[in-house]
Amino acid sequence: MTRFAEPLRRLAVLAVAPMLMMTAACGGDAEGDAAGGQTFVLKVTDGANAGPLAVGKRDGSFDEALAPLGARVEWVEAAPSVSANLKLFSTGELDVSEGAFSPVVGALSKEVDLRIVAAAEQGGQDQSGIIARQDSGIDSVEDLEGKRVAVNPAAKGEYLTLLALEQAGVPVESVERVPLQIKDGASAFSTGQVDAWASFNAPYQEAKANGAVELVNEGDLGSQDRKVLLVRGSVAEERPDVVAAFLETLQDLVIRQASEPEDFQNVFTTTGPTALSGTRLEDAIAVGRQALPPIPPGEDEVAALEEVSRVFTEYGVTPDQLSAQDVFLDLRPLVSPEQAARIDRGEGQ
Repeated sequence: MTRFAEPLRRLAVLAVAPMLMMTAACGGDAEGDAAGGQTFVLKVTDGANAGPLAVGKRDGSFDEALAPLGARVEWVEAAPSVSANLKLFSTGELDVSEGAFSPVVGALSKEVDLRIVAAAEQGGQDQSGIIARQDSGIDSVEDLEGKRVAVNPAAKGEYLTLLALEQAGVPVESVERVPLQIKDGASAFSTGQVDAWASFNAPYQEAKANGAVELVNEGDLGSQDRKVLLVRGSVAEERPDVVAAFLETLQDLVIRQASEPEDFQNVFTTTGPTALSGTRLEDAIAVGRQALPPIPPGEDEVAALEEVSRVFTEYGVTPDQLSAQDVFLDLRPLVSPEQAARIDRGEGQ
């Protein structure tokens, strides 16, 4: 993949490097923290019962990687969507999460201190899309005219809805987008308060299994969203070495997930609301097999990010078109050359 142009790399360096290079490149302050008993705490979204974050929590992989830097992970129980967790980022209760381009674009329009440090092509694009109630009489995107669609605002649900309407030639203003986070969207959809719902991951699959009609999925739309690792900008600037070590560990886990996807499902329990079985488990394993390690964004990701921002700006979700400089933080100039090379190639630990 083609890497960032040099001007963008210089921008990242000029923005934060002066106060960081001694800490990041040689680890001196980190070693001092460890020796002095001071621990840097990185607050990360809990992975619940599936995926690399859950496996890393179970196996202690992240804490093992961060310990030499005088740091550890604190797992934070949070909603399954970035847009629902913006308050936690704003108050400093959450530092790191997996996510996608769309909610980060929406968050930056609200001046939330978030940056993307790595991205990857998103597999399983049939796991997200727009569904309609079985009794709604809606069979296509064109049928949404005059209807109500639940979307998580300024995030994936709203992005997919706008993209679908645009591609189908349906006037955006003719469809009421009802701003609801995933949990509230599920309730509104099941009780008939909305006619359709733009959703993703487990809630989307569960609704389909219960008879919802799929109008279009993310893959059908050619979505430019990407799976990303996002971090509070101030945390990445304070301890880029810790964030890079976390990223290395995540890369290693994602590589393992692609070869051993069964181990990344039902990580803590095989029963209960977070456990999968049957077709849904098979689908999740198939998606895991497609997993690619997140790496520092390159020119392809720049173009994709700017396309997502275009959709939001064109339809009034965000006031201004964002550029790569607004969203991406390149860790490579801020850490040791060896660590930069590892995260650049996505090799993991």
